[in-house]
This record gives sequence, structure tokens and C-alpha cells, in this order.
Amino acid sequence: KTQALDLVITDIVMPEKEGIELIMELKGIDPKVKIIAISGGGRINPEDYLKWARRFGVEHTFSKPVDRQKLLDSVAALLTPQVA
Repeated sequence: KTQALDLVITDIVMPEKEGIELIMELKGIDPKVKIIAISGGGRINPEDYLKWARRFGVEHTFSKPVDRQKLLDSVAALLTPQVA
């Protein structure tokens, strides 16, 4: 909460705090923060979790298992300054 974040990568189903809750918190602090959400499912299909994540402003989503190169490409795309 004290430092600006460039990018957050989060799982959706976690033991201490659900990823959707974290996403909502982060976007409430800084709506411009870029977020990548990952899910392997849980009580529901992973795509359903990821659909909710996108509704809350997540830029990219991945189902597990995550393709390493696609994740790295996604990180690079989100962290590369956009030329106007």
C-alpha cells in the first residue's frame, strides 16, 4: 500500500485471501495497476474465475498450467511503455 506497483501476478484461489478480493483491493488503491490473473479452478471452472477477474479490470488471464512463454510475453507487453 505504500509503493506504486507496475504489475501484479496473482492466483485466484489462495488460502489467505481470494484473488478476486485482492484484485478489487488493488484496483481500488490504483485503478491503473496492471494485473495478470491465473487459475486452475477450484469450486468452479477456471474460466469462470478468470471471467470475473476480467470484469474487475485484469488485463491478462491464464488457465493452469500456464504456458511460460505466453506469460513472459504478457508481462513484457504490459511493462513496455506505450507510444502515443
